[in-house]
Amino acid sequence: MTDIQRCEVRPGRLVEWTLHRTAVEAALELPDDSRPPAYVQESHVRTARSVRQDGLFVPTWLGTAFDIPGEVDLDVLQVALRAWTLRHETLRSGFRWAGDEMRRFTLDADAVVLHREDVGHFSDAETLTRYLQDRFDTAADALSWPNFIFAAVVRADGTSVYMAFDHSNVDSYSIQRITAEIHELYAAALAGRTADAAPAASYVDFCATERTDADRIDDTHAIVARWREFIDRCDGKLPNFPVDLGLDPEGPLPTQKFLHEMLVDDADAAAFEAYCRPYGGSLVGVLAAVGLIVRDIGGVQVYRTVVPFHTRVKSQWSESVGWYVGGAPIEVPVARAADFDGALEMVRAALRENRLLARMPIARVLQLLGADFRPTSPDLYSIVSFVDARGIPGSERWQDLKAYGLIRVSYGDQVCAWITRLHEGLQFAARYPETDVAYKNMRLCIERLREFIVAVARQELVTCAPAAGAQAP
Repeated sequence: MTDIQRCEVRPGRLVEWTLHRTAVEAALELPDDSRPPAYVQESHVRTARSVRQDGLFVPTWLGTAFDIPGEVDLDVLQVALRAWTLRHETLRSGFRWAGDEMRRFTLDADAVVLHREDVGHFSDAETLTRYLQDRFDTAADALSWPNFIFAAVVRADGTSVYMAFDHSNVDSYSIQRITAEIHELYAAALAGRTADAAPAASYVDFCATERTDADRIDDTHAIVARWREFIDRCDGKLPNFPVDLGLDPEGPLPTQKFLHEMLVDDADAAAFEAYCRPYGGSLVGVLAAVGLIVRDIGGVQVYRTVVPFHTRVKSQWSESVGWYVGGAPIEVPVARAADFDGALEMVRAALRENRLLARMPIARVLQLLGADFRPTSPDLYSIVSFVDARGIPGSERWQDLKAYGLIRVSYGDQVCAWITRLHEGLQFAARYPETDVAYKNMRLCIERLREFIVAVARQELVTCAPAAGAQAP
């Protein structure tokens, strides 16, 4: 994961694809789709509207970038892009307001037509990068539809593809799958064959099912009680990252900065994973390490956070593009942890107790709590996310294809950190409030986390190494 400034944008001829005007006009005449928005979608759009009404435009799109080597046939690429769009119903489904109610509409697959525009040649990478960011800000906006755009920068030796989407349509797993899917669809179209890809399940269907299940609970439900207790212990708020971020509580929503770097290589990442495996793996290890680090930096007695988990609990959703993410609240009494193993035990116990809470949308819980969580920031809470991406199709080629997941960094008072297990090692990415204090403490956290992982990994490597004079089997 990175931002568009760090994804190796190179000069070339820019071509864009958007939904054709005829398709957009057809959508205006569509009746309502009876399938409602997911709670996470509704919360996202309402937050964007609230922040916009306060006078601030906060882009929140996600995207992807990757290369197609060699000379590219743009007509064939357009066929592949349309075929991919048709696989994922959420991209042709949007929302409109009826008073204060959000209602869905969904364009028929036959009505989907892409419009291609040759924007022109860019000879300067910085100018092209700035253009792409500005273009994606308006074309993938939460409060407009359609809210996605495809682009290609064409060069003699290959083409770089960029795809941006409003967050209501995608999560990080969705965008990480795109590189392999587009490559396969392009190769199939180029060869005049049908791609070997079964139809993907619809996120719109998932939204309807999840919302129906969520609407069955009321404010007496055990999940709501657990969240109520958690929020009460967070002083009536959802938690931010528990180090000093230099925020002015009365000031405007701050701009954000981005950090992106490799923490450790594959060998240290594998050794860290091996050490943590008896406790549940690298996710547990990362949370335990972060808990001990914020204890040492900020004097935190209990590390409270919301851990993101995917909600693709059935295999039918595994290839579907959508926002399949929930959150589980955990509390880790790090002040009582004598060592790393003790922290691992605490995190494992907290996740076992609370992980299933992630299947209930937080927005539904907050609605039932009746508290005034009027959003003033695009992020409800801080996250530290861990994803092992090595099992995603094509991930072993990401470096060669210059494939990236893209995060838009704009405004926010929370810290959102993503730690990703790649074939090359552990990668760290985060956006955080742009203050000197936040930068200092985030850099300190990263360095401590790297030192922590290396220390644990090297201990494991020493443990596994043959004793002096012994012969390896």
